Amino acid sequence: MKTTLKTYTVREIVDGFVYNELEGKGLFGLSGKLVIQPEYQRNYIYADGKKDVAVIDSLLKKYPLGLMYFNDVTDNKFEVLDGQQRITSIGRFVTGKFAIIYNGREQNYGSLDPDIQKLVMDSELLVYHCDDEGEESKIKEWFKIINKAGVEINDQEERNAIYSGQFVTLAKKEYSNSTNSNMQKWQSYIKGNPQRQEILEEALLWIANSKRQDIDGYMSVNRPKTNIDELKSYFDTVIDWINTTFKDVEKEMRGLEWGRLFETYHSNPYNPDEVQTIVRSLYGNYYVKSKKGIFEYILGGEVDKKLLDIRVFDEAAKRSVYEDQTSRARANGVSNCSYCSMGHDVNKDKIWAFNDMDADHVKAWSRDGQTGMDNCEMLCKPHNRAKGNR
Repeated sequence: MKTTLKTYTVREIVDGFVYNELEGKGLFGLSGKLVIQPEYQRNYIYADGKKDVAVIDSLLKKYPLGLMYFNDVTDNKFEVLDGQQRITSIGRFVTGKFAIIYNGREQNYGSLDPDIQKLVMDSELLVYHCDDEGEESKIKEWFKIINKAGVEINDQEERNAIYSGQFVTLAKKEYSNSTNSNMQKWQSYIKGNPQRQEILEEALLWIANSKRQDIDGYMSVNRPKTNIDELKSYFDTVIDWINTTFKDVEKEMRGLEWGRLFETYHSNPYNPDEVQTIVRSLYGNYYVKSKKGIFEYILGGEVDKKLLDIRVFDEAAKRSVYEDQTSRARANGVSNCSYCSMGHDVNKDKIWAFNDMDADHVKAWSRDGQTGMDNCEMLCKPHNRAKGNR
């Protein structure tokens, strides 16, 4: 890839600048010749009152903003390979989208003194123009390389670059748009920032896993598509299933593996009212340490107690119960394990050492047995492990 170093003023770059508030991206600059955010680029993520302000502070202090890279699509059309966050921040500032603290007070571009406005507009930006010779693969490989600096691109942003096209464009419009009216509901169950493609990544993960693929495989196969109907239908089905099964939305539901849970359990029948009652009961149970595990515990038929991370008997309680059992066992000439004492083998009068015994619920926790000393017994390890949930 051949490169040519050029210098532009801010005035030239922001001429004709357009910013799309809905999609959160800068569109055009250089009098319409420059596409600031091609489809393979990440969304604009500098609008946090820190990074965007830092860009303008650098201009005002005459600090260099670093090299930028444009891809020469034609002799008169360019795309930003690297620098779209900085360019968009500058464009947003000079078009009045945010303010900075200057000379001790908050000011937007329009309220700055004319000489300061001129300082901003006359600032020079160094740009490498890259001639890709029409090879898309080279553009994307170069894009990945130069974006290793600064805010590094994440896996999904890289995939969007590799598989760019109408499918990715539509998917980003649906799942990377923070103003989507469904976003609040989705983020009740999915962790992530839509602008960093993390909601989109989860949507793709769900459907890819359902097809025994990874995300790259799914995006590669679907790249030629001009719609996202399958992706949207599957995602909506999972979300609707969660909403139908669980009437209450709990904070611990956010970030669970809902795609896997749907594939594993969606064919099972559930009574939402009964599910709600069980959820509330488990949330109120002191002995349940893992609230996140409640939902799969219920979906799986309330069998796998490990999901709940039940509070266990502490050492003091176990030692006290052991001493009491052992004292009574010796007085009666039987084993200090109640199961052994009922047997007819050599262990019926064996006194087990403390370390050879486990604490167990007399009445199983799953049957409302509590984790207190009055519901604790010490059993030899072989019998405790054989007892299970009986």
